[in-house]
Amino acid sequence: MAYIQPKLDLVRRSASSGAEPALSRETEVAKLIDISKCIGCKACQVACMEWNELRQEPEENVGVYDNPHDLNPNTWTLMRYTEYENTAEDRLEWLIRKDGCMHCTDPGCLKACPSPGAIVQYSNGIVDFISEACIGCGYCVKGCPFNIPRISKADHKAYKCTLCSDRVAEGMGPACAKACPTKAITFGSKDDMIALANERVEDLKERGYARAGLYDPPGVNGTHVMYVLHHADKPSLYAGLPDAPRISPLVETWKGVTKYAGMLAMGAAAVVGIGHYLMAGPNEVSEHDEAEARKLKEGRDA
Repeated sequence: MAYIQPKLDLVRRSASSGAEPALSRETEVAKLIDISKCIGCKACQVACMEWNELRQEPEENVGVYDNPHDLNPNTWTLMRYTEYENTAEDRLEWLIRKDGCMHCTDPGCLKACPSPGAIVQYSNGIVDFISEACIGCGYCVKGCPFNIPRISKADHKAYKCTLCSDRVAEGMGPACAKACPTKAITFGSKDDMIALANERVEDLKERGYARAGLYDPPGVNGTHVMYVLHHADKPSLYAGLPDAPRISPLVETWKGVTKYAGMLAMGAAAVVGIGHYLMAGPNEVSEHDEAEARKLKEGRDA
């Protein structure tokens, strides 16, 4: 379970007015997942469960390699497998993707959350859930363009990958990166990961993958989990990775225009009230009203 680390400074909190400036701006971090190096061994999935003390009950085999079948409150990272028939190259490709929170620079979950402090963003870019403040409303699920958070039926709290914020606070990398036997997962500053990704993309292009590229979607101002893809022009080939993820317009409206319109309306009502008081003075009960009230009371008592 995630908790606020003293070594990680906050820059944003859900349902809180204004940003909280970090005491010291940290270097932005990122996890780079190179799909071309992944062998689908699930060591990352197991390492995540081990480090976070999660246990998932075995599920029924439905003829796919994904196990469990989907992300859930006890599975924060999941290997997804896709067979892709590349008709242009006349070959069958095995596309394997590690699924989990993307830690968006502009996180839709945080924007949608109505509970103060239930979702936070650290100055290094990591987006974390604070279970103690979660009310289990599920708005974070609606706000996420990657369909990542899951609500537990046991405690009605939302859960997702924390990017091992507790390990990062102590100067270590995420457990999944530590466990990966092929170095398909690397962790470091975002600038370094982008530079590494560019080297890998050039290598893939020289090997015949002309459309190889880095997945760092601009629709959410970039992410702190990025992919190197063989087919960067078609991200959805990789088990439905969104081609152009964006925060829902409903969330943007609710937390944007509607919020400020409501504040403007309340401000206008306050100004009208003050103006009425200054012009007409406080409300007073006249002698006639007092007399009528006494008659009404005497009538009821009789």
